Amino acid sequence: MATNTKFLSPKGNYKNLIVYQKAECIYDTTYIFAHKFLDKSDRTIDQMVQASKSCSQITKIICG
Repeated sequence: MATNTKFLSPKGNYKNLIVYQKAECIYDTTYIFAHKFLDKSDRTIDQMVQASKSCSQITKIICG
């Protein structure tokens, strides 16, 4: 294995990561689902959206 390869790329490149792209897709899908199918006054909407948002935020913290 080459010694000059880096495990993580330089900061600021998180949007190109597959894990970030999938996390964004999960967030978008969860947001649409929750607002379309759940009662507007239901606290579950906020919980679902915040949980799905956490995935992309973790990726930003690690690589951004």
